[in-house]
Amino acid sequence: MRMSAKNTSYFLIMAVLLVLVGWLQSPSVAMGLVNMCLISAIMALGVNIQWGYAGLFSVGTMGFVALGGVATVLTSMPPVHDAWAAGGLRAIFGILIGVAAIALGVLVYRRMQKGWTRALVLLVVVVGGFFLFRAVLDPAVDAIEGTNTAVAGYLGGAGLPIFASWIVGGLLAAGAAWVIGKVSLGLRSDYLAIATLGIAETIIAVLKNEDWLSRGVRNVNGLPRAPIPYEVSLQSNPDFIAWASWFGLAPAEASSLFVKACFALTFIVVLGVIMWLSERAWRSPWGRMMRAIRDNETAARAMGKDVTKRHLQVFILGSAVCGIAGAMLTTLDGLFTPGSYQPLRFTFLIWVMVIVGGSGNNWGAVLGGFLIWFLWVEVEPIGLWLMGWITAPLPEDSFLRSHLLDSAAHMRLLTMGLILLLVLRFAPRGLIPEK
Repeated sequence: MRMSAKNTSYFLIMAVLLVLVGWLQSPSVAMGLVNMCLISAIMALGVNIQWGYAGLFSVGTMGFVALGGVATVLTSMPPVHDAWAAGGLRAIFGILIGVAAIALGVLVYRRMQKGWTRALVLLVVVVGGFFLFRAVLDPAVDAIEGTNTAVAGYLGGAGLPIFASWIVGGLLAAGAAWVIGKVSLGLRSDYLAIATLGIAETIIAVLKNEDWLSRGVRNVNGLPRAPIPYEVSLQSNPDFIAWASWFGLAPAEASSLFVKACFALTFIVVLGVIMWLSERAWRSPWGRMMRAIRDNETAARAMGKDVTKRHLQVFILGSAVCGIAGAMLTTLDGLFTPGSYQPLRFTFLIWVMVIVGGSGNNWGAVLGGFLIWFLWVEVEPIGLWLMGWITAPLPEDSFLRSHLLDSAAHMRLLTMGLILLLVLRFAPRGLIPEK
């Protein structure tokens, strides 16, 4: 796709804004902001695939992001051998019993004739399977969570490289999306939104409470990130110290910049691959079919298209992209904190990115991801500076002065609403609209 001069100018303005942050605040702050903007752009692409391609109004984005985060724990953390010895195999056996009970229930429902016999057999299978599942799993979970709770209390992971967890995060989110889509994609758009929000809350509640899986609210820290080095390792490397001195930088500042630059280059590659695949899909016959389904489902069905199947397909693809972004975010943070996933707050933010950038346009989603996250982070310090300038004539002990300065943090929500209103008024299809 050839970018017009107007659209190119938007990205140039974003680059200038990021450079200004590096100049006025610090290069380290600017690089950290770039990394979060790149991850936000990937999340916005995932939502754009669901909404812009197929018109699916899902607000369960944070659930899939959280699944990507837990994938880093399950994939890359070393296994906790004491926990495995205490009850690991029993826990896996209990989960297999639960899966088998569900599969048997589905088989009974599909194969038996409708009637009281089927209902009775289904009740026995579901209730019996549930109690057997809990009877095996609960003692195993208690044993695992009681193992060295200060530093462990969970099974750990597979000890694989961290980049493998990004793929696992996408697959885990895609698998959950398949299950969710099978249940909820037949609902009307407003009911679909409520259902996906409830499912996202359920996923996060499970991650918070199932300590044996990912330590719950006690969090998991020290996630590996090889081959990207740690700052401490760089600061003890004589060659790196000499390189930092040649640039006139302190070792701590240079190591922080180097690590963030490594993350940024990696994230740019991932964003580029997802962007390339998204653009090819958008311009393919499949993309034209998805737009036809989005614009008129009845006409698409009349042409022989399986609308429900295609909705499930695009729902899985968008969720997988969000899962990859969630794994990248947890890798960047170096820790997994289930309590930080707030479905309503951050899902709203991602939707603002898509709406402001331009739904149905991948470049618009990327621009929205950069712009909205930049404003979300930088509006607070800008608001504090603005309030300080406005209240400068007031006395130091003025109630109004202290109130306005304390209220500067709320300007980010005011700014999000104002940006959304302005864009919907003057550019209702977004800054880079779909052609």
